[in-house]
Amino acid sequence: MATVEFFLGTHEPGWLAWSPVPLFVSDRRLRRYRSLPRATCRWALDSGGFTELDTHGSWDHGPTPAAYVAAVRRYRDEIGQLAWAAPQDWMCEPWITTKTGLTIAEHQRRTVDNYLTLRGLAPDLPFVPVVQGWQVGDYLACVEMYAAAGVDLTAAPVVGLGSVCRRQATGEAADIVDALHSVGVGHLHGFGIKVLGLRRYGQRLASADSMAWSFAARYEPPLPGCTHLACANCPRFALTWRDNVVASIPTHEPLSLFDREAA
Repeated sequence: MATVEFFLGTHEPGWLAWSPVPLFVSDRRLRRYRSLPRATCRWALDSGGFTELDTHGSWDHGPTPAAYVAAVRRYRDEIGQLAWAAPQDWMCEPWITTKTGLTIAEHQRRTVDNYLTLRGLAPDLPFVPVVQGWQVGDYLACVEMYAAAGVDLTAAPVVGLGSVCRRQATGEAADIVDALHSVGVGHLHGFGIKVLGLRRYGQRLASADSMAWSFAARYEPPLPGCTHLACANCPRFALTWRDNVVASIPTHEPLSLFDREAA
């Protein structure tokens, strides 16, 4: 059984200079830095799409695709060890589509179009496709949209799984993962998948990320030896939390949706 690569989310880009584990860092944080750290670990880049759409209801206030490409090229060259970068995708949570006033299908179309645009502008950069949707059928329709655009997700080394982090521990999220596997879309990266989701279907993912440790640390006492009031920015807490998350991923393959129905 392959090991899930777990990217520890952090809002502190300086951690790239020393981290012993893979990190997940947002462009919204990195773009503020004139001088960038040199990475000691693999890392992946989040475009910050959820915050962008949740705040503004569009990408109009964010970087243009050309500006985003320039930033990602800078990160790849100056930071190094960039595993992949998320596109400027459009999440499909109901509260997000309410803000944008657009349909799920339109969010999916814009997600596919942005990936094609980024790939066209910079075929040398490791942008990954992201499947978006809300119901199982939406995700399968998104796969078809990519196929119609000439993108074979079954051959992609990484495919992002969007709009599941707020329901990451549910049977619905597990069914989405199973359905994508059933049409040959593997190598999934689960955005924001935490302990409960990883316990349920972690071995169906190639990788995942989360920075839920920071929220959890606000409500727990500091670790022994820590002098701050809370460990919400504490590397020791974050690494300990990650160790516990990785240890919680089952070593066996869970029953798929189709196996469960047959049982």
